[in-house]
Amino acid sequence: MIRKPYRPRGHQRGFSLLEVLVAVVVLAFGLLGFALLQTMSVRYVQSANYRTQATNLAYDLSEQMRSNRFQSAWYANASFASGSKTAAGVCARDIGAVTLEQNITRWQCQVVKALGDNASATVTVNNGVANISISWADERWSRTAPDAATTFAIQTQL
Repeated sequence: MIRKPYRPRGHQRGFSLLEVLVAVVVLAFGLLGFALLQTMSVRYVQSANYRTQATNLAYDLSEQMRSNRFQSAWYANASFASGSKTAAGVCARDIGAVTLEQNITRWQCQVVKALGDNASATVTVNNGVANISISWADERWSRTAPDAATTFAIQTQL
């Protein structure tokens, strides 16, 4: 015969209300931490997207300059100040005979469309060396200075 262990009367089995409350508080802190992690992740992913767009746009212009080395000094006209350009419509590539001015205008439109109305660009060409610098306001990167400019710059030999 198997004997059951002795349990005095009034002995409770299971969890007490205090244990349940502590478990809920620990779970709540964990979920709050996860929510903060998600918001920070979204913020940094968008900032990384801006940096990727700036990188691609700078390399796009450098390749245009490289393909047209003899007129590369004209691409210094691609420089523009923050707020001076607005992206209206689609920044499409023209087909057929395309002028340098059309290429520059399309590129400027793409910069503003990708990085916002506060974007700016500086392009210089000296002795076959091109410097391309693209700046934009990345409000997601810095909470203390949301209007501070973030800059991507490259230097390449044409």
